[in-house]
Amino acid sequence: MRHASLRSVLIAFTALSAAPVFAQEAPPVVVPAPGFQDAPLSPPVTAPADEIPPPPPLIVMGEGAETPAPTIEAIPPVWAPAPRDAEGRTAYGLFLSARSALSRGEAEAGADFMARTEALTPEQPVIRDQAFTTSLLAGDLDFAARVDPDSDAPAISQASTLVSAVQAFANGDARTANATLKAAPVTLPHARAGALVAPWIAAEAGDWDAALAQPNPTGDPIAALFGRYQRGLLLEHRRRYDEAETELHALAMDTRTAPLFRVAYGEFLERRGRRDEALAFYDTTLASGAVSAGISAARQRVIDRRRPPALDNYRDSAAQALIIAAHQASNEGAHEFAVVYLRLSLNLKHNSETVFLLGQTLGEARLKSASRVVLAQVPPDNPALYANAQLAIGLSLSEDQQSDEALAAFQAAGAAMPNDPRIAYVTAVQLVQMDRDEEALALLDGPLLNTATQTGQIRFMRGAVYEALGRIPEAEAELWAALQAEPDEPNYLNYLGYLWVDSGTRVAEGAEMIARAHAAEPDNGNIQDSLGWAQYRQGQFEAAVETLEQAVAKEPANAEINDHLGDAYWQVGRRREAGFQWNRVLTLEPDDERRASVVRKLTEGLEL
Repeated sequence: MRHASLRSVLIAFTALSAAPVFAQEAPPVVVPAPGFQDAPLSPPVTAPADEIPPPPPLIVMGEGAETPAPTIEAIPPVWAPAPRDAEGRTAYGLFLSARSALSRGEAEAGADFMARTEALTPEQPVIRDQAFTTSLLAGDLDFAARVDPDSDAPAISQASTLVSAVQAFANGDARTANATLKAAPVTLPHARAGALVAPWIAAEAGDWDAALAQPNPTGDPIAALFGRYQRGLLLEHRRRYDEAETELHALAMDTRTAPLFRVAYGEFLERRGRRDEALAFYDTTLASGAVSAGISAARQRVIDRRRPPALDNYRDSAAQALIIAAHQASNEGAHEFAVVYLRLSLNLKHNSETVFLLGQTLGEARLKSASRVVLAQVPPDNPALYANAQLAIGLSLSEDQQSDEALAAFQAAGAAMPNDPRIAYVTAVQLVQMDRDEEALALLDGPLLNTATQTGQIRFMRGAVYEALGRIPEAEAELWAALQAEPDEPNYLNYLGYLWVDSGTRVAEGAEMIARAHAAEPDNGNIQDSLGWAQYRQGQFEAAVETLEQAVAKEPANAEINDHLGDAYWQVGRRREAGFQWNRVLTLEPDDERRASVVRKLTEGLEL
């Protein structure tokens, strides 16, 4: 078959940092940690695998969880009377409501129900732990700071220490926060976040011995690296400029760390009034072949004699430290930890870039409902950021088959960035999903997508739309053009090959193309169906039966593949099995045309 659905094309576009679809497009918006505009999103700094064990999840919840709701030990089987809230709801009912909400990925609702359960059953340690973790993921940090979890699990107990300290700092009590971290430094699995935020809390508390302590060189290498950077900034705060320069210069000159820290070093030179040195540094960096928007922007600033960025205050710097920790946690797959750090960061400094990053990270943690809620909070005053937030919302909604809502999000993104071809393309694909082919074709033929440098992917989608509209010659021309751009792309080979085989126009050539596609993707049931149908159309019925049986095994709920297998069974005399397959098709929600065809075959059979 050509395509079980074009949904796979849309979902494949979910990763905005994937290979560009458009040769002429601008790169997607990527939000680096503040202060690291010259750095890639994933810093090229890694620790040996044996030094950082895989972190345990805070809690398993959401659409992507193997066990959808948290596994929680039963609360006492007998309560006399059962605890009830002011509205008459029992602890049992609230607890089950929390589990149900969490299983749907509704973090905020689940956290609210769990907090209400905890209020009725404060003596229950397991409920207390779950109320703490769910409140963290949902962003109710004040509640999380008040709860004293009972768990010995470091993921929970150390998160509690970190949250208590950061929330005290956020509420203006840096001394208590500093005392908390000095008395019980945060350890694994949250040690990195604790190590990065602690110096800024100590500085606000006036504890400069702690703030300027050298990072542990034998500990986490990532914490040590960024700890050196932070120490350089803190030395600048203390006006110990020579020491600050020594630290920042060393980081900017090391080829392993230069992409992360050279902008920071240049800004230091600018703040010291050494514009000529800063300009020479920027020129040397660019002359070395480095491609850096941050360095280019800084160089232009010096030429224009504009003021460099001032040092952030301690609170804002602590927020940035938590963003750094969140990036690294996400890079290691600990997305739930990253969510917690970003929530804490936003409590210290609220900005749209961090909100967007939190929304993305919630999506990575498979908390899709919560992700969409957060992404919807990105305001439209930054059109590019707002458009990317709406695009991410639309992709998430489309994945959940909420087509109308997805289209509305894509259209909002397009209104914010009307010249962005990525958005036009994804909107066109969504329209195809909704059988609004004429509207899709208008976008695909529009000036953003129908360009001299358009890719094979755009031509392929246009060809598919032409085929759906019955404009076969135009479909063949576009699909052939897509193949010329990417001659070995299995989807293109399969689609055009199936079109030729099914129409009976160029069966042998189409069959050869499908065979190439199958060789490239032997586990693809849709392509295997095309191969079986090509054999069928060439009269190779016994071979078609074997091929189509394998295709059905890979795609058992596909109506078209089951229909094809029924036809092949009939042709080799296996009439009872043919009838079974056709009856099965009727249970698989076929379209009206296929349903009518199958009913006719069940009544009249096939002509041999």
